[in-house]
Amino acid sequence: MRVLVVVCHPDPESFTQHLAATSLAALARAGHDVRHTDLYAEGFDPVMSRQERLGYHTPGDNEIPIAGHLADLRWCEAVLFHYPTWWFGLPAMLKGWLDRVLVPYATFALPTATEPMRGTLENIRRLSIVTTAGAPTLYSKLVGEPGRRTILRGMRALCHRRCRTDYVALHRIDSADAATCARFVTRVEALIARY
Repeated sequence: MRVLVVVCHPDPESFTQHLAATSLAALARAGHDVRHTDLYAEGFDPVMSRQERLGYHTPGDNEIPIAGHLADLRWCEAVLFHYPTWWFGLPAMLKGWLDRVLVPYATFALPTATEPMRGTLENIRRLSIVTTAGAPTLYSKLVGEPGRRTILRGMRALCHRRCRTDYVALHRIDSADAATCARFVTRVEALIARY
């Protein structure tokens, strides 16, 4: 399987980065073809400029600023996101990546008066999230898990109609002990084994 791994954490020594490394190693052992994007390491700019916004609805022109990222999305069959949940949602860097990369015509057809929006990333058949959160599970669910919904409902609408989704989260990360973290690493490895 062709897997795009998107990592978003500013600290290269964070648990999120450790989990991403675990996933990358497991994917390689299983023989998957992998591309890895570390948004902070590459210095991705999450801010859409005025000029970029003005060209947002112009087919072709809207692809130029993010051509490499679009090439990765068109190449892959699965996208695996690794990020921390901050304030119940996506880090601003990752939200900016979605804002800038998921452009009309390249990833979806705009809705019309008679037709709904239609995704064009038919090659993507799996979306997975591995995240950590400070809040307890119940509280996260009461707030509505906006990060989870943005990717597994919003982005999924752009993918193959039978796109599978996975969500693996470690809540209460701020008070998690070593044994809890080790068990979570095992859960992440189990997720990769299902690919």
